[in-house]
Amino acid sequence: MDPVAQLTSLHRELDACRLCPKVVGPVVHGPAVESPIVLIGQAPGPREGKFMKPFAWTAGKTLFRWLGETVGADEETIRSRLYIAAVGRCFPGKMKSGGDRKPDAGEIENCRRWLEREVKILKPKLVLPVGTLAIEQVLGRSQPLTDVVGKLLRAEYHGVAVEVLCLPHPSGLSSWHKTEPGKTLLAKALSLLRHHAATKLAFR
Repeated sequence: MDPVAQLTSLHRELDACRLCPKVVGPVVHGPAVESPIVLIGQAPGPREGKFMKPFAWTAGKTLFRWLGETVGADEETIRSRLYIAAVGRCFPGKMKSGGDRKPDAGEIENCRRWLEREVKILKPKLVLPVGTLAIEQVLGRSQPLTDVVGKLLRAEYHGVAVEVLCLPHPSGLSSWHKTEPGKTLLAKALSLLRHHAATKLAFR
């Protein structure tokens, strides 16, 4: 079975998942795209379920602006060339303080099975974790953004040797990517992405 067919079958299973009682459905994922690049976010926000695609709201506009300026393509083309996944596939809900809740350990574990299968199907050359939670899951450790953004790293992710380019979360609530040293480190990361062999393969 080819990778797109395998991913399509996996998505049918994923759509039916109801393992996490605290999250707010529906399940959100990108299309079944065979790509050498896997982008991994944290989890859908409150509006992504309406559009049924990841990064469909304000943070997505910033993310696709970054990527579009890097690879010279519009959002629709980027979505068709990158495989977009997430640490959590359902909106985790709101915290009492009003912000979006991060997936908890049990929810991360429940969704890990999908990420593992996706990575083993695609065997990507490059992984782009977006935000601290995704970075921690891919690298297997928590590190300050200043230590990982702007560097080409290597990791073994779900049994697959990959190169990793970490990106800060494009949330409007974060000033990290708008101030120094974050602004310069983000520019370095995007330059590395622009010249990476996997990018040239995906956008040839």
